[in-house]
Amino acid sequence: MAKIPGKGNRALDLFDKCRKFQRAKELIQQGYYPYFRPISESRGGTEAVVNGRTLIMFGSNNYLGLTHHPAVQEAAARAIERYGTGCTGSRFLNGTLDLHEELEERLARFVGKEACLTFSTGFQANLGSIATLVGRDEVIFCDRENHASIFDGCRLSFGEVRKFRHNDMEDLERLLAREPSAGAKLIVVDGLFSMLGDLADLPTLVELARKYGARVLVDEAHAVGVMGPRGAGSAEHFGLTDEVDLILGTFSKSLASMGGFVAGPEAVIHYIKHHSRPLIFSASISPSCAATVLAALEVVETEPAVRAALWDNVDYMRRGLAERELDSGESRTPIQPIIVGDQMKTFVYWKRLYDAGVYVNPVISPAAPPGKDLIRTSTMATHTHEQIDRALDLFAHFATQLGIRKQPAPKSQA
Repeated sequence: MAKIPGKGNRALDLFDKCRKFQRAKELIQQGYYPYFRPISESRGGTEAVVNGRTLIMFGSNNYLGLTHHPAVQEAAARAIERYGTGCTGSRFLNGTLDLHEELEERLARFVGKEACLTFSTGFQANLGSIATLVGRDEVIFCDRENHASIFDGCRLSFGEVRKFRHNDMEDLERLLAREPSAGAKLIVVDGLFSMLGDLADLPTLVELARKYGARVLVDEAHAVGVMGPRGAGSAEHFGLTDEVDLILGTFSKSLASMGGFVAGPEAVIHYIKHHSRPLIFSASISPSCAATVLAALEVVETEPAVRAALWDNVDYMRRGLAERELDSGESRTPIQPIIVGDQMKTFVYWKRLYDAGVYVNPVISPAAPPGKDLIRTSTMATHTHEQIDRALDLFAHFATQLGIRKQPAPKSQA
């Protein structure tokens, strides 16, 4: 092992930090480790079999329940029969299928943009778009609660990054005003934030972008299929499709597959296509994944009852959480957190729910804002009210045990 100059005889080992990392092992020993639990069977998407036990699934991003839609499954099977199981190459070389181009044309129309480009994952879509577009002497303005893939895309770029407080448009304007007016700027934000379930303040954000000459990229990963009159995302929800320059999304949530995309002006998409390293040096999405997304889009556009069922369940869950005095923050979307505010108590809460047959996700800092450790629940179109009632009663029961229910507002003395 190499000696480090100036450090005496002490040698540094790259793996020291790995051996010192004990937090996960401690949780495993205590029985509170919630991660990497293998699901052996998914029953319609709303139930999961784990270690031989059937749990109600409230921890999935399968908002529309399309992973088990017959037409979607049939489309995936037909694609395998025609194209095989994989593309064995990148889009740049041998990995472009007519399915990919059909999907990109369909997505561009769906989100209201000139052109679209697909990536192997939603994570890579952020890496490949942000890092490619933003260069030296250019600036990115990034919400502090943005997804990790956005931050990694920012780090891979050669631009400067300015973080603004979550959904705080005054803080964003303060940062924008500090920059030279002639400088190139990009504002990046999640349309629907994945942990707190709140929406970006896009109306104010696009006004600031116009005022200070910035471009806008909105990651619609959790909003595609969910928000807007047609399910095209939060930009459509606010009527701001034309004001948002780039729309980015993923296929692994409402669209029941794997992969991601970015959509925008044709010249910009053409540039990303020929300069994005995550695109050029990664294998393209499989034929079955592309066919799945096309079939899922068809359902979104032609079966409005699916989205209607989702919003009926979202409203039912939201009312149930409020009636049981559980703090779900500002969410009015399928992502409905239960704010706990303490890391260990969050793990204990998760374990009691898991043992009682409800699958949810514990989220702690830095994935959740400091002091807002939470249980993340997500409602699906295919949940029954009986399943929601069962979960709500257990949420309330264990919240009472752990002392995390909201205190009712004092009655007026008038």
